[in-house]
Amino acid sequence: MSSKIKTIELCGMLDGIKGNELRRQITDILADGTDILLIDMKEVNFINSSGLGSLVSAMQVVRNANAKLFVCSVNDQVRMLFELTKMDRIFQTFVDQDDFNRQFFTAKQ
Repeated sequence: MSSKIKTIELCGMLDGIKGNELRRQITDILADGTDILLIDMKEVNFINSSGLGSLVSAMQVVRNANAKLFVCSVNDQVRMLFELTKMDRIFQTFVDQDDFNRQFFTAKQ
């Protein structure tokens, strides 16, 4: 059985409003049979506490659906926030989409 992978590209500030949109989008994607989600944060310039909470909530939704969630292209501010809140232990991050594809598909072979 092959995996169905979907990439979500976020931009701007990840706050409560965008976080709610993200959760709805993830729920729809999972309902469509996707089992691997990659959140590309290349264009995200700031995450507040509500945005961080929405990422954690998204991770729980994905895990409950027996799917996997990965993150890529985090900037220094987001990386520091992940480290300070220990979210770097929850989210497996990749340098960018190419790095994800290289590591993920190499590991699958």
